[in-house]
Amino acid sequence: MSDLIVLGFDHVDDAAKVLTECRALQKEYLLDLEDAVVVTRDAQGKVHLHQSVNLEKAGASWGLLSGGFWGALVGLLCLNPLAGFLIGSAVGAGAGALSGKFSDYGIDDGFIKQLSDTIPPNTSALFILVRKSQPEKVLADLSQFKGHARILQTSLSPEAEEKLKAALGQVAAAQAKA
Repeated sequence: MSDLIVLGFDHVDDAAKVLTECRALQKEYLLDLEDAVVVTRDAQGKVHLHQSVNLEKAGASWGLLSGGFWGALVGLLCLNPLAGFLIGSAVGAGAGALSGKFSDYGIDDGFIKQLSDTIPPNTSALFILVRKSQPEKVLADLSQFKGHARILQTSLSPEAEEKLKAALGQVAAAQAKA
């Protein structure tokens, strides 16, 4: 089962920096991300979602390939495979892009938008859905962002959440307030 972690940041570009570090950890096989979304809120209060998987492009690419194949096959039956390939590719790419626009993968977009409305202007948030991880090594690496990130929401166990808070420096801050 995947775990959802939502981190908030005081600067607009901090969430993208942490996502870049998470992708580096993924290349080292220390972290397996299912989905990731960077949310930024500009000075005017407008929310921008930066999805890690662009479903429109993926759908258009797949539609282009499959539409071209089927178009060429039908065009071959009609003795004009080139025209069939071109028409099939265009129709397939359009249908694939449309299908990608209306599909959702990973983290629910409604949840992202709902939680994004709570972050202040000129800040950012990182939504990550983690399949598997090596917690000790990942937390040690993410401790470089100590003091820059705060946990907004998580589906981690209480023990794992406390370890994450300690790595991000939130435990000391919470004890200081108490």
